[in-house]
Amino acid sequence: MEVAMSKSFKSYSDQELIQHFAAYEQWVIRELISRYQSKIYTSIYIMVKDKYLAEDIYQETFIKIFTTLRNGKYADQGKFLPWAMRIAHNLCIDYFRKVKQQVKVTLQDGTDILTLFPALQENAEQKTIREQSDYILQRLVDDLPQEQKEVILMRIYGDMSFKEIARVTGVSINTALGRMRYGLMNLKKTIAVQQINIR
Repeated sequence: MEVAMSKSFKSYSDQELIQHFAAYEQWVIRELISRYQSKIYTSIYIMVKDKYLAEDIYQETFIKIFTTLRNGKYADQGKFLPWAMRIAHNLCIDYFRKVKQQVKVTLQDGTDILTLFPALQENAEQKTIREQSDYILQRLVDDLPQEQKEVILMRIYGDMSFKEIARVTGVSINTALGRMRYGLMNLKKTIAVQQINIR
Protein backbone atom coordinates (compact mmCIF):
# COMPACT_ATOMS: atom_id res chain seq x y z
CA MET A 1 0.00 0.00 0.00
CA GLU A 2 2.76 2.42 0.95
CA VAL A 3 4.75 1.78 -2.26
CA ALA A 4 1.67 2.13 -4.44
CA MET A 5 0.71 5.36 -2.72
CA SER A 6 4.20 6.77 -3.18
CA LYS A 7 4.24 5.93 -6.89
CA SER A 8 0.84 7.49 -7.46
CA PHE A 9 2.06 10.78 -5.98
CA LYS A 10 4.86 11.05 -8.56
CA SER A 11 2.38 12.25 -11.16
CA TYR A 12 1.05 15.00 -8.88
CA SER A 13 2.14 18.62 -9.14
CA ASP A 14 3.74 20.22 -6.06
CA GLN A 15 0.51 22.07 -5.34
CA GLU A 16 -1.59 18.91 -5.60
CA LEU A 17 0.80 17.16 -3.21
CA ILE A 18 0.48 19.95 -0.68
CA GLN A 19 -3.31 19.88 -0.95
CA HIS A 20 -3.18 16.20 0.03
CA PHE A 21 -0.74 16.82 2.87
CA ALA A 22 -3.24 16.68 5.73
CA ALA A 23 -4.49 13.22 4.72
CA TYR A 24 -1.23 11.69 3.50
CA GLU A 25 1.54 13.73 5.13
CA GLN A 26 3.94 10.80 5.45
CA TRP A 27 3.91 10.03 1.72
CA VAL A 28 3.73 13.65 0.61
CA ILE A 29 6.85 14.69 2.53
CA ARG A 30 8.72 11.66 1.19
CA GLU A 31 7.80 12.59 -2.36
CA LEU A 32 8.81 16.24 -1.89
CA ILE A 33 12.15 15.14 -0.40
CA SER A 34 12.66 12.73 -3.30
CA ARG A 35 12.03 15.50 -5.83
CA TYR A 36 14.15 18.26 -4.31
CA GLN A 37 16.72 16.69 -1.98
CA SER A 38 19.61 17.16 -4.39
CA LYS A 39 18.87 20.79 -5.29
CA ILE A 40 18.22 21.92 -1.72
CA TYR A 41 21.17 20.06 -0.20
CA THR A 42 23.54 21.29 -2.94
CA SER A 43 22.49 24.92 -2.43
CA ILE A 44 23.12 24.56 1.31
CA TYR A 45 26.49 22.90 0.80
CA ILE A 46 27.63 25.64 -1.59
CA MET A 47 26.87 28.20 1.13
CA VAL A 48 28.37 26.46 4.17
CA LYS A 49 31.09 24.37 2.46
CA ASP A 50 30.89 21.68 5.14
CA LYS A 51 29.26 18.29 4.58
CA TYR A 52 28.08 17.67 8.13
CA LEU A 53 26.83 21.20 8.67
CA ALA A 54 25.01 21.05 5.33
CA GLU A 55 23.31 17.82 6.40
CA ASP A 56 22.20 19.41 9.69
CA ILE A 57 20.78 22.49 7.97
CA TYR A 58 19.15 20.31 5.31
CA GLN A 59 17.34 18.33 7.99
CA GLU A 60 16.36 21.54 9.77
CA THR A 61 15.02 22.88 6.46
CA PHE A 62 12.66 19.95 5.98
CA ILE A 63 11.58 20.04 9.61
CA LYS A 64 10.58 23.66 9.08
CA ILE A 65 8.86 22.78 5.79
CA PHE A 66 7.03 19.91 7.46
CA THR A 67 5.92 22.08 10.38
CA THR A 68 4.70 24.86 8.08
CA LEU A 69 2.69 22.43 5.93
CA ARG A 70 1.25 20.66 8.97
CA ASN A 71 0.11 23.99 10.43
CA GLY A 72 -1.52 24.98 7.15
CA LYS A 73 0.67 28.08 6.79
CA TYR A 74 2.08 27.38 3.31
CA ALA A 75 0.89 30.18 1.03
CA ASP A 76 3.21 30.22 -2.02
CA GLN A 77 0.80 28.65 -4.49
CA GLY A 78 2.65 26.54 -7.07
CA LYS A 79 6.09 27.82 -6.01
CA PHE A 80 7.24 25.13 -3.60
CA LEU A 81 10.90 24.87 -4.64
CA PRO A 82 11.70 28.63 -4.48
CA TRP A 83 9.94 28.74 -1.10
CA ALA A 84 11.89 25.74 0.19
CA MET A 85 15.16 27.23 -1.10
CA ARG A 86 14.45 30.49 0.74
CA ILE A 87 13.98 28.55 3.96
CA ALA A 88 17.31 26.78 3.41
CA HIS A 89 19.11 30.02 2.56
CA ASN A 90 17.68 31.79 5.60
CA LEU A 91 18.76 28.96 7.90
CA CYS A 92 22.29 29.18 6.45
CA ILE A 93 22.36 32.92 7.03
CA ASP A 94 21.04 32.45 10.57
CA TYR A 95 23.91 30.06 11.21
CA PHE A 96 26.50 32.51 9.87
CA ARG A 97 25.03 35.29 11.98
CA LYS A 98 25.46 33.18 15.09
CA VAL A 99 29.09 32.28 14.45
CA LYS A 100 30.35 35.53 12.93
CA GLN A 101 30.54 38.49 15.26
CA GLN A 102 31.46 41.25 12.85
CA VAL A 103 29.92 42.18 9.53
CA LYS A 104 32.49 43.03 6.89
CA VAL A 105 31.64 44.17 3.39
CA THR A 106 34.34 45.36 1.02
CA LEU A 107 33.35 48.00 -1.51
CA GLN A 108 34.65 48.03 -5.08
CA ASP A 109 37.51 50.36 -4.15
CA GLY A 110 38.63 47.92 -1.44
CA THR A 111 37.40 49.86 1.59
CA ASP A 112 35.26 48.36 4.35
CA ILE A 113 31.62 49.50 4.24
CA LEU A 114 31.86 50.28 7.95
CA THR A 115 34.04 53.23 7.01
CA LEU A 116 30.71 54.87 6.17
CA PHE A 117 30.59 55.24 9.94
CA PRO A 118 33.16 57.32 11.82
CA ALA A 119 36.52 55.66 12.38
CA LEU A 120 36.49 53.43 15.43
CA GLN A 121 39.36 52.53 17.75
CA GLU A 122 39.42 49.12 19.38
CA ASN A 123 39.50 49.98 23.07
CA ALA A 124 36.67 48.55 25.21
CA GLU A 125 34.37 51.52 24.71
CA GLN A 126 34.98 51.73 20.99
CA LYS A 127 34.50 47.96 20.62
CA THR A 128 31.03 48.36 22.09
CA ILE A 129 30.32 51.16 19.63
CA ARG A 130 31.57 49.03 16.72
CA GLU A 131 29.28 46.20 17.77
CA GLN A 132 26.39 48.68 17.81
CA SER A 133 27.29 49.80 14.31
CA ASP A 134 27.37 46.16 13.18
CA TYR A 135 23.87 45.70 14.59
CA ILE A 136 22.59 48.81 12.83
CA LEU A 137 24.11 47.67 9.54
CA GLN A 138 22.46 44.26 9.90
CA ARG A 139 19.11 45.96 10.50
CA LEU A 140 19.57 48.14 7.42
CA VAL A 141 20.47 45.09 5.32
CA ASP A 142 17.31 43.34 6.56
CA ASP A 143 15.25 46.27 5.24
CA LEU A 144 16.63 45.97 1.68
CA PRO A 145 14.55 44.45 -1.14
CA GLN A 146 14.67 40.64 -0.87
CA GLU A 147 16.87 40.04 -3.93
CA GLN A 148 19.46 42.62 -2.84
CA LYS A 149 19.42 41.43 0.76
CA GLU A 150 19.88 37.81 -0.28
CA VAL A 151 22.99 38.54 -2.34
CA ILE A 152 24.54 40.82 0.29
CA LEU A 153 23.94 38.31 3.09
CA MET A 154 25.44 35.46 1.07
CA ARG A 155 28.47 37.62 0.32
CA ILE A 156 28.84 38.95 3.88
CA TYR A 157 27.94 35.99 6.04
CA GLY A 158 28.57 33.11 3.67
CA ASP A 159 31.75 34.57 2.17
CA MET A 160 30.48 33.24 -1.15
CA SER A 161 31.91 34.18 -4.53
CA PHE A 162 29.58 35.83 -7.03
CA LYS A 163 29.82 32.68 -9.13
CA GLU A 164 28.50 30.65 -6.19
CA ILE A 165 25.80 33.23 -5.44
CA ALA A 166 24.68 33.19 -9.07
CA ARG A 167 24.46 29.40 -9.04
CA VAL A 168 22.45 29.23 -5.82
CA THR A 169 20.03 32.02 -6.77
CA GLY A 170 19.66 30.92 -10.40
CA VAL A 171 20.78 34.20 -11.98
CA SER A 172 23.78 35.32 -14.03
CA ILE A 173 26.96 36.55 -12.35
CA ASN A 174 26.29 40.04 -13.74
CA THR A 175 22.81 40.03 -12.19
CA ALA A 176 24.25 38.97 -8.82
CA LEU A 177 26.87 41.74 -9.07
CA GLY A 178 24.16 44.24 -9.99
CA ARG A 179 22.02 43.27 -7.01
CA MET A 180 25.04 43.67 -4.73
CA ARG A 181 25.84 47.08 -6.20
CA TYR A 182 22.27 48.37 -5.88
CA GLY A 183 22.04 46.96 -2.38
CA LEU A 184 25.17 48.84 -1.30
CA MET A 185 23.90 52.00 -2.98
CA ASN A 186 20.63 51.68 -1.06
CA LEU A 187 22.55 51.18 2.20
CA LYS A 188 24.58 54.34 1.58
CA LYS A 189 21.43 56.29 0.71
CA THR A 190 19.61 55.12 3.85
CA ILE A 191 22.61 55.97 6.03
CA ALA A 192 22.72 59.46 4.51
CA VAL A 193 18.97 60.08 4.68
CA GLN A 194 18.67 58.86 8.26
CA GLN A 195 21.88 60.71 9.16
CA ILE A 196 23.23 57.64 10.95
CA ASN A 197 26.41 58.64 12.67
CA ILE A 198 27.86 56.51 15.45
CA ARG A 199 30.66 57.99 17.54
